[in-house]
Amino acid sequence: MKLQSVRELENTRRKLRDLEEAYEAATKRPIDNVHAREATLTSLRRLINQLKEEIARYTAHQPSRNEAGRS
Repeated sequence: MKLQSVRELENTRRKLRDLEEAYEAATKRPIDNVHAREATLTSLRRLINQLKEEIARYTAHQPSRNEAGRS
């Protein structure tokens, strides 16, 4: 996935917040199956990291607001 617009960036940030909330909730739930819980947390953590990387990659390739204002 490669973010290509501010709209996609905003949607990705929203998804990231949702995933972080889901991760937090999963850590607080009672443990019925340790293996399933660990698999869920690992999956959520991977998705969270992936979205953070995409956000960082997108923002790193955007001109800063100061540079854009100088043109």
